[in-house]
Amino acid sequence: MAALDFYDDLEVDNTRSWWDANKHIYQDAVLAPMQALTAALADEFGPAKIFRPYRDVRFSKEKTPYKTHQGAFVAIAPETGYYVEVSPRGIRTGGGCYWFAPPRLAAFRAAVDNAILGADLEKRLAKATRMGYEVGGDTLKTKPRGYDAEHPRIALLRHKSLTLGRHIGFEPVIHTPGLIEEVRRDWRAIRPVTEWLAEYAEARPE
Repeated sequence: MAALDFYDDLEVDNTRSWWDANKHIYQDAVLAPMQALTAALADEFGPAKIFRPYRDVRFSKEKTPYKTHQGAFVAIAPETGYYVEVSPRGIRTGGGCYWFAPPRLAAFRAAVDNAILGADLEKRLAKATRMGYEVGGDTLKTKPRGYDAEHPRIALLRHKSLTLGRHIGFEPVIHTPGLIEEVRRDWRAIRPVTEWLAEYAEARPE
């Protein structure tokens, strides 16, 4: 996959001069395949946002101008949906909610605190992990305010974001049209958790 070589080289020489000389490779080997992949999945999951290759360096100590990966995201709710990425580490898929705004975080914790809804989320996560998907997301080091440290779902309550993902890496399938079905399978497996988050981690009007 030429995209992997492209990002290997970009990590070594992340400069505008290198980018300008190799932008045609980005367009042909990275952007066009990502557009084709997400278009093939759009009927089932929805249209994707393909992220810009340029880094926002305004508030970052890291001033290299270009991202060393290409991601695409299908949103089904605020900050919630499905993700696919190509980088020097290969292909990665994922889904869930990558950030809970304060009202949505409160709604998420209230749903987790609910015996029925919280147990349902636990079952969905357990099934996904048995299938090989890894639970991720930012978490508090201590309990959230207002919840007992002995709460049966305290680990979930600590989450400030909640994702599932799988690292496909350099498996031979990434060099074939079968990658579309590989990503489709992952997004379908992640869908029960992603849809739970879209429905219950939703701030309700007063």
